[in-house]
Amino acid sequence: MVNMNRPAAVELCHKNMRFLITHNPTDGTLNSFIEDLKRYGATTVVRVCDVTYDKTRLEKDGITVVDWPFDDGASPPSKLVDDWLNLLKKTFQEDPGSCVAVHCVAGLGRKRRGAINSKQLTYLEKYRSKHRLRFKDSRKHKNKCCIV
Repeated sequence: MVNMNRPAAVELCHKNMRFLITHNPTDGTLNSFIEDLKRYGATTVVRVCDVTYDKTRLEKDGITVVDWPFDDGASPPSKLVDDWLNLLKKTFQEDPGSCVAVHCVAGLGRKRRGAINSKQLTYLEKYRSKHRLRFKDSRKHKNKCCIV
């Protein structure tokens, strides 16, 4: 039996969207990983790291694996963010309440305070959705936004 000294999966819910943040499995831990995915009803896994397991077993169980790797500790490229948002829009419009799982190499930021590095924090602070229009309010001279 493989030693499973890994953090538990964390479920995040927002409106009709559910996300499962998981550890990075290997071929040796894949059975318990698949059990977690099934327990939460995850039908899609997004891995944003190098491949550490064969996705064939997940696909045989009806779980789609999407590979969007980027450097560990870095901010995601704009194309990846666009692809991510398109995946979520499609997934949650077709099946509200479904679950999308995501994992990186270590997932350190899930449980430990201060684990998000400054590069990632700056990215999050500066991120602006492309679905916003900015305009000036001439009466108050402050930036306002309108979501379309």
